[in-house]
Amino acid sequence: MDLLLVSILAGIFGALLGLGGGILLIPILQLFFHIPLHTAMGASLISVIATSSGAAVAYVRDHISSIRVGMFLEIATTTGAVTGAFIAAHVSTMLLDIIFGLVLLFSSYSMLQRHSAELPENVQEHPWAKKLRLNGSYYDATLGRDVDYTVAGIPGGLGMMYVAGLLSGLLGIGSGTFKVLGMDIFMKLPFKVSSSTSNFMIGVTAAASAGFYFSKGWIDPRISGPVAIGVLIGALLGARLMVRLRSRTLRMVFIPVLVAAALEMLLTGLGVHGL
Repeated sequence: MDLLLVSILAGIFGALLGLGGGILLIPILQLFFHIPLHTAMGASLISVIATSSGAAVAYVRDHISSIRVGMFLEIATTTGAVTGAFIAAHVSTMLLDIIFGLVLLFSSYSMLQRHSAELPENVQEHPWAKKLRLNGSYYDATLGRDVDYTVAGIPGGLGMMYVAGLLSGLLGIGSGTFKVLGMDIFMKLPFKVSSSTSNFMIGVTAAASAGFYFSKGWIDPRISGPVAIGVLIGALLGARLMVRLRSRTLRMVFIPVLVAAALEMLLTGLGVHGL
């Protein structure tokens, strides 16, 4: 029951910020439930697919996700995910803990830097955006109006998506953090579009490396089953909450959680007792 409740909370946060539940689940499964790291990573990948399936349906229905942007960027993320999955079998657990902690700290810093921005300003459209019809619009319930957006920095966004896919396969996470950052910072998409599109994408990225984890015996149905159910419930709840919250609120609510998880994983990787 504890595992189910934790998974629900992870699913809510994952759906709110487009990060996938794995960014919280892996530290919790390893540190509090004493589940081996690779098994926790396997359960996380399954949970990411559940998060994506649950939240993406709501976001696509509400026309917040950009399917064209998501499918275009998946070219880079799936390539990176397969690469990362093969590397994961040859990297030590302690090193993975440290990498994961650094990823979380970087995520926290990046979100803090952009915490006050509600919508991007002075966006210069990239030439590919019009040719690929990546620009779009959505209705923002908190602002009470339609928001039109243009897409910038496509090469930088693609590069960040490859890194996101690489980390997904390497660490067993949806790596939505880097997807959101790529769309938010490089491509200048509104945060809600970045978050919801990331939710749409993370399931595909996770599925690209989940098969490799399954072949290694790192996916335990006794753990992955309740985790996936809990995360799916949480993702559906989180998707309903997200449309009612401001972008600055979404950024700020998660920063303390990311910092705490980052410090815990770094201490574990360095062989120091956790917080």
